Order: sequence, then C-alpha cells, then structure tokens
Amino acid sequence: MNELNIQDILKRLPHRYPFLLVDRVVEIEIGKRLRALKNVTMNEPYFQGHFPGFPVMPGVLIIEALAQAAALLAFVSEDKNGENAAVYFAGIDKARFRKPVTPGDQLELIANVSRRRSGMWQMETVALVDGAEVASGLLLATLREHAQ
Repeated sequence: MNELNIQDILKRLPHRYPFLLVDRVVEIEIGKRLRALKNVTMNEPYFQGHFPGFPVMPGVLIIEALAQAAALLAFVSEDKNGENAAVYFAGIDKARFRKPVTPGDQLELIANVSRRRSGMWQMETVALVDGAEVASGLLLATLREHAQ
C-alpha cells in the first residue's frame, strides 16, 4: 500500500466535513513516513471569519491536518481502522508557523516517526506549500483499541 484515496481515509479517520483535513495520501513507508495532501479552497467554512477580506487558514487547523496525517500513518502501520481503534492527540511541542496558507494553496503534509513505544507515537511533522515550509511541530499521539 503506497497511497490512500478519500474512501481509504474515511475508513480510518472518524473526521467528516467540515473537519476532515486530508484529501489524499500519496506516499507511505509503513512505520516510518507518510506524505499527504490537503487542497485549500475558498469554500472552507472558516474563511468566512478568518479573516474577511484576507482569508488565511488558521494555524490550529494546519496542526490538525498534520495530526490527521500522523494518525493515518499510525493506523496503517498498526494495520487498524477507525472502526476498532482511535488515535488520540496527546501533545505538541515546537509548533512553528512560517507563512500564511490561503485559498488555492495545496498543503503537503509530512509525518516522520521519530519514536514509537507502548502505543505512543512521536512524529516530526511539516506542512509545505509549493515546497516551502509553512508550519511544523513535534506531535505526540496514542493509538487505542475501542472497548468491544
């Protein structure tokens, strides 16, 4: 498995419109790395208020998109789906925002595993637009099975 389409993503993530922030996964190295895409359009509901006259994607949503990409990497690496498990965001360190993301941009979301132990994942993440870094952060997450 090298790619995930939207149907594959919907099987793994519980998020739905307007909170699903990953459109496609274009590269996966199981247990190591994932590269995904988010197409940013003017139709996103948050642009109505952030900011009128100068639409900018909120930084917290860029981090959420990175977290969703990281969750997909954990799901695929553990051979799980959203029906029997969930990935919970546990923390973020070193979050940085370098450039604004605006309608028409395509976010490239990259998650690299830096540590994995006892169900905890630490991932170095970066968001790019046209090859330029727009945001980054060190994400912590845990994958937990649902009680049956």
